[in-house]
Amino acid sequence: MSKPSLKIKTNSNFSDSIVEWYKIYGRHDLPWRNSVTPYKVWISEIMLQQTQVKTAIPYFKKFVRKFPTLRSLKNASEDEILSLWSGLGFYKRARNIFAAKEIIFDQFNGKFPTTFEKIIKLPGIGRSTAGAILSIAFNNGTPILDGNVKRIIVRHFDLPENTKDKELWNYSGIMLSKNDPFIYTQGIMDVGAMICRPIDVSCNDCPVSSTCLQAFKPKIKLRNNVKAVKPVIEMNLLLCRHDNELLLKKIDDQEIWRGLWIPLEKSVISKKIITNKTKLTKIEHHLTHRFLKINLYETHVKSKFKPRSNEESKWIHIKKIKKFAIPAPIRAYLENG
Repeated sequence: MSKPSLKIKTNSNFSDSIVEWYKIYGRHDLPWRNSVTPYKVWISEIMLQQTQVKTAIPYFKKFVRKFPTLRSLKNASEDEILSLWSGLGFYKRARNIFAAKEIIFDQFNGKFPTTFEKIIKLPGIGRSTAGAILSIAFNNGTPILDGNVKRIIVRHFDLPENTKDKELWNYSGIMLSKNDPFIYTQGIMDVGAMICRPIDVSCNDCPVSSTCLQAFKPKIKLRNNVKAVKPVIEMNLLLCRHDNELLLKKIDDQEIWRGLWIPLEKSVISKKIITNKTKLTKIEHHLTHRFLKINLYETHVKSKFKPRSNEESKWIHIKKIKKFAIPAPIRAYLENG
């Protein structure tokens, strides 16, 4: 049964209203909110950078099944972390997790740091992520300013759309609950995600609508919501098979899939290898800021060979493919082919 609609009526301040609302209506079932640890909060906050909650949930569960604690992550390779990230996108986040855990074990004796100054120096962690970790993992009240919080502040105080982040940070600090930052921080995130949404707003259910200067007013789309035309990137790849092994290379010279494994470019493979039996599959794949058109050629070779290239490559048995970080469209082809 869904929870009944309720507008909390209270004369308490903004943060208290958010706290009381969260206790009843917050998303308590999110996996990173069960048995809260600094490690789980860290991993979830990195995953939620540029990714929706519903998309991040299965990846978070898979990640903590493999690495349930910070200690278990100690000997994880970058490839292992990237393989768990395959399909989630923005792979730099996974590389940052690897780099950060190396620092944690090298400089902090395997314990997640507890101060803002130390946390923000870890790769992939900015001011808002550090604030979320401190507030949720350590109950240390520190403001955050993600997209949800920005939207709430602008609407609540009827600020111009182009208000500078410096001013928004000031508002976030003033609104922060000093008594219960653990609940407040999760609560304001949830109000933004569940009630004060970009368009489909539910002011009737908002715990702070009585003081909101834009409450019950029509909401318009922000000017920057106009979709930009994505640049198209074309790729010509050749997947070589020998018995049950595939030839893949590790990308180290581009940002899109750096650190992941893909077939080699068709141009670096000898034309003698490409036979009349070579199969061509056309794959189209949308990334956030790019559109990929992949011509994936596949051929069987009589014997394994070493490509004439300085790139790292290896023959991988198909049973071991899951251990390697492979981009989602290539992995889908391998699993369905």
